[in-house]
Amino acid sequence: MILHYIYDPLCGWCYGAKPLVHAAQGVLPVIAHGGGMMSGANRKAVSPQLRNYVMPHDRRIAEYTGQPFGEAYFEGLLRDDTAVFDSTPPIAAVLAAEHIAGRGLELLGRLQIAHYVEGRRIADEAVLFELAKEIGIEPDAFASAFISTDSDRHIKDSRALLARVGGQGFPTLALEQNGHFTVVDISPWLGKPQAFASWLAQSA
Repeated sequence: MILHYIYDPLCGWCYGAKPLVHAAQGVLPVIAHGGGMMSGANRKAVSPQLRNYVMPHDRRIAEYTGQPFGEAYFEGLLRDDTAVFDSTPPIAAVLAAEHIAGRGLELLGRLQIAHYVEGRRIADEAVLFELAKEIGIEPDAFASAFISTDSDRHIKDSRALLARVGGQGFPTLALEQNGHFTVVDISPWLGKPQAFASWLAQSA
């Protein structure tokens, strides 16, 4: 049995589900699929409109999941009108970390903290390279893998998987067994990673 995790690095509810994904990794293989919520034509410059849209959602996510959101995010990044939210570079970084070290989900978790707690620009290559180095990934190997990653193809395939399993956006978690996919409703488990892991262990 495999757990497929269709995510976006700039999706607040994916950050809310981070402890569940981490707990699931102790039970069964988890494969991450980046969906490109803010890729291509959907990239967005930070603006007062964007800030006013995401802040109430983020407050709810913090309330439901217990995940921390930092002042550097709310009062720093979300007020920085020179910043751009673009999902493609961080997805490419996750793919590179997975390709060379099997550590894509670990890097994703670090990127989520960098974005939502530390208010850093995770669409900037310099930040991505710094964070990969910070978790111990060899810089030259990472740079080479990052440059050669076909993130557009990956995003397209992730979107196709999302449609195939009948997911309703990000995050979508789906269990695969013998080629059959079952979407997991994570709403009862938000904020309860150990209970989620126990449920997964029983399902498997």
